[in-house]
Amino acid sequence: MATAQAATTAAAVPPGSGPLAALRGRPALGKLLILLAIAAVAVPLLHARWGGGVWPTALTVDLTEPLGEVNDWIIANRDSHPLFLYFFGHISNAVVLSVRGVYLVLLALGWAGVTALAAVVAWRVAGLRLALTAALSFGVCGLLGMWVPTMQTLALMIVAVLASVVLGMLLGLAAGLSDRTFRVLRPVLDTMQVLPAFAYLLPVVLVFGIGVPGAVLATVVYAAPPMARLTALGLRGADAGVMEAVASLGATGRQRLLTARLPLARKELLLGLNQTIMMALSMAVIASIIGAGGLGDRVYQALSSVDVGAALAAGIPIVLLAVVLDRTTEAAGRRIGAEPTGPVALRGLRGWGLAAVIAAAVAVVGRFTGGRVWPESGIVAIAGPVNTAKDWMVDHLYTGVPVIGGTADWAAHFTDWVLNPLRSGLQGLPWWSVLLVVAALAWTIGTWRTALTAVLAMAAIGVLGVWEPSMDTLSQVLAAVAVTLVLGFAVAIGAARSERLERLLRPVLDVFQTMPQFVYLIPVVALFGVGRAPAAAAAVVYALPAVVRITTQGLRGVDPAAMECARSLGATPGQQLRQVQLPLARPALLLAVNQGVVLVLAVVIIGGLVGSGALGYDVVFGLAQGDLATGLVAGAAIVCLGLMLDRVTQPTTRRRRKES
Repeated sequence: MATAQAATTAAAVPPGSGPLAALRGRPALGKLLILLAIAAVAVPLLHARWGGGVWPTALTVDLTEPLGEVNDWIIANRDSHPLFLYFFGHISNAVVLSVRGVYLVLLALGWAGVTALAAVVAWRVAGLRLALTAALSFGVCGLLGMWVPTMQTLALMIVAVLASVVLGMLLGLAAGLSDRTFRVLRPVLDTMQVLPAFAYLLPVVLVFGIGVPGAVLATVVYAAPPMARLTALGLRGADAGVMEAVASLGATGRQRLLTARLPLARKELLLGLNQTIMMALSMAVIASIIGAGGLGDRVYQALSSVDVGAALAAGIPIVLLAVVLDRTTEAAGRRIGAEPTGPVALRGLRGWGLAAVIAAAVAVVGRFTGGRVWPESGIVAIAGPVNTAKDWMVDHLYTGVPVIGGTADWAAHFTDWVLNPLRSGLQGLPWWSVLLVVAALAWTIGTWRTALTAVLAMAAIGVLGVWEPSMDTLSQVLAAVAVTLVLGFAVAIGAARSERLERLLRPVLDVFQTMPQFVYLIPVVALFGVGRAPAAAAAVVYALPAVVRITTQGLRGVDPAAMECARSLGATPGQQLRQVQLPLARPALLLAVNQGVVLVLAVVIIGGLVGSGALGYDVVFGLAQGDLATGLVAGAAIVCLGLMLDRVTQPTTRRRRKES
């Protein structure tokens, strides 16, 4: 009887129900329960062995002495060891000769020739409007008295971009044609993409020292990954039907590559070129810290003396150069596959020949009239008026504004109410609790490999002995990211609902997204002085355009049928947003969070130049004082912090094997 009753009860329970089935339906909860069980066993053991405060000293490794020995060995053997004489030395000489050669060519063309060349190239690629923009932009560089620094930056850019494109295309070809190479290179390129620019300066300084070679090579390492990724993407995404048709005609592997794969990947290649140019310009400006010269050096020197006028005079040409280069390469990408426009006589090689003749004629006329560099009589000094305006802002906006307070008050309140408590909280947490939180976040949205990578990256920070400054940097990143997401999501929701607002925001976001990181420090120094709050403000402004763009596209990309169904059921606009748009746009929102975190970290680190302290200060101090041990340890910690933040904000799923 009991057996029959039990059988009846079991038959009444639906198959697949129960606690295990509930956990299968909520994998994140199951992961957290497993992690909780592991913590219940491991935490008491860890606490009993090493305590529960900051990272235990017994688990740290002091790298000061070995790194000092490496530094001393390199300095002692740089002029005699065969590795430097016959390898690094030749690379360094080739870089110096290339940059000098390009710079001399630009000087030989003269200001009129360079301006005309930029204008005619923009004209042939994008039309008359961009040609006028290019000509005016180079003219403004001269008017501001920055012609020679602009040519120095442009020469370094040309060499670095060419090297980055060649290196990136070679890596992209290898990854695009070989699955094994793609699997090997993908995690390397993923890691390089999240590293802040400062992390690239330290190794090249160690090998090549201060100067142009180190700056160019750091720029190449920083700018090559986008070209490699997009080249591989274009080659691997080639139309299968076209490739099969080419193969059926008996084409060899080389012929298939040259006649089918590369032409089909032209848009990805030009997009890679665009991204490489923008990243190279950003890095070339930052590389002024290690002796690159040019516009970045002028900004760096002005910021060091808090001369906002001089910094702005050098910052404006950087922005103009970025806008011209970005628009030109973007227009070239849009024209691929489009119908040619304009007079028939100016299409193709005829148009380019006419453009070359115009540029050459202008250059010759300019040289005969003594136009090698921009004439001093045509320079407009803006440093004085800008500093006067800055002084007025300091007197009237910096402090003493009724009711709302001045910018200095805002910075002080943000530091006292947000940054200080957050820093104290993170530094006061037990080290094992930080690792648990990181593991929980990474495993919840990813796989166990993602969680393991994030935890090991965080543990490496403790092993390096920079746990407290890393928590300081992390507090600044979290505070800036929170502000960025609140502002970015609010603006993006408005832009997604209003096409007029989106059109108004588009040029502003375009300009802000093309500005190098260095430039954002100029206005915050004028408004907020120096400290952690200004660095956080610069990070917010730098990351905001990407968050707004990605979120807006995600909200606008929601299935119209789902929106129409919600409206037909009588949902209000607020309900449509909360119950339809935001859930369906979740991948875009998570991508916006990931990009916001990565971009904020990059500027918070550079904020060491304006008093943000922590890891950014250690890097700047190491570079400025030649203390490579301090700088390299801080740089490695930045790499680990960036890797951890990327993993806890980037959803990943386990690849399931296809069932046979």
